[in-house]
Amino acid sequence: MNPVPHSVEVLIIGAGFSGIGAAIQLKAAGIPFLILEKTAEIGGVWRDNHYPDCACDIPSALYSYSFAPNPNWNHLFAKQPEIKRYCENTAQVYGIVDQIRFGQELLTAHWESNQSEWVIKTSTADYRAKFLVVASGPMHVPVTPKVKGLESFTGIQFHSSRWDHSFDLNDKRVAVIGTGASAIQFVPPIQPMVKKLTLFQRTAPWVLPKMDLVIPRGWQELFKRIPFAQRLLRTLLYLQFEALNSSLRHPQLVKRMEAIGLRNIRRGVKDPALRTRLTPDFSLGCKRILQSNTWYRALAKPNVEVVSGIREIQGSCLIADDGSHCDADVLIFATGFEVSVPPIAKRIIGESGTTLHARWDGSPKAYLGTMIDDCPNLFLMLGPNLYSFASAFTMIEAQVQFIVSALSTARQKNLYTIAVDPVRSASYNEAVQASLQRSIWNSGCSSYFLDAHGRNSTNWPWTTFRMRSRLARFRSAEFLTR
Repeated sequence: MNPVPHSVEVLIIGAGFSGIGAAIQLKAAGIPFLILEKTAEIGGVWRDNHYPDCACDIPSALYSYSFAPNPNWNHLFAKQPEIKRYCENTAQVYGIVDQIRFGQELLTAHWESNQSEWVIKTSTADYRAKFLVVASGPMHVPVTPKVKGLESFTGIQFHSSRWDHSFDLNDKRVAVIGTGASAIQFVPPIQPMVKKLTLFQRTAPWVLPKMDLVIPRGWQELFKRIPFAQRLLRTLLYLQFEALNSSLRHPQLVKRMEAIGLRNIRRGVKDPALRTRLTPDFSLGCKRILQSNTWYRALAKPNVEVVSGIREIQGSCLIADDGSHCDADVLIFATGFEVSVPPIAKRIIGESGTTLHARWDGSPKAYLGTMIDDCPNLFLMLGPNLYSFASAFTMIEAQVQFIVSALSTARQKNLYTIAVDPVRSASYNEAVQASLQRSIWNSGCSSYFLDAHGRNSTNWPWTTFRMRSRLARFRSAEFLTR
């Protein structure tokens, strides 16, 4: 391996889809960069999550880079191994791998005003960078709830994103805490093998049918021979998801989708009491919309019991809020990630000398979801208020276009720093919050969209057409530059 330079124009933190996408476009623009990746592999969330039947809930033709279509997807909704391979293959094809420094976990990134540079310390080296692209992702650090007596549990326990494949679940008593996106996927395949499965459910989610199909070889060959066909499919899927986002603003359309969700419950569950327990008590869209054709059928099996949220653990005995209890050999947390308060914010120290975590105080804010007060020359991928019911690649590619435009402008105009205008940023964030007040996401349910202060620091309130337009190019007049 060549010696690692300690000074670079652009440093990218993370080698998931955000980091790889940024790197590909920076290379195309002729802008030097390095990627720091804390593990020994690329793939980000698709490297970390490998639980049974792990798959995407966005169609694979849309969950991919627009400039790197993959005609060989085996499923309409790709499985985790396929997605990880796609990330690795794309990095290879575009010649990015040699620019990745593996095993280098970010410890601190400190803005040095005198030199107009970021000083970065990792687990093995120090760097200086003129610009910093933080692409560590929002679904990165798993959340394990604080449960009374958890330390007394006598069995095996793990989070779904840290799945222990060495442990044999056959004929075991399994307790699952949480009913989010990972539980929806891994519970059905493990249900037939376990002796007893107890699902601790605090809130019943909306689960719509999943139109998951195996893509025939003939279609794959068509996509290879006629790339326009796959581009057309991608466009149609994009418009479909945009229509879904728009429909969430219209109560009658939401009711129609809720009717589909209720039919999905009735198809899989015949017991009226269990149906009632599995019926959501909030509007569809207020939380993340889930998809499965097997979830309800699995929960209706004789070896499965659905109880309320977890209250306490006493050795091998788990006690629910409703007083029911079970004994378990295995405890699996399907409790998601630290989304609203990104842990990496504790490691970023801005111009004022305070951490980004302290400045945010539990309520993240950014300008255009990408640039942050007190952090000149820093770009945050998939930042605050950019999430939408659409493909993450829509957000990633829009942000990358903005970042490349900003860095190209800095080179052309010999700019040392690009900083957020606090007044403009405050006005922008006020407009975001005002629009969100009328959205389904702020309609009253408790979700990871809302931060510790009850503020929605996650969702983009408008169309992704508007997002792409706002991020299409860097406008110098909107920023403080020198």
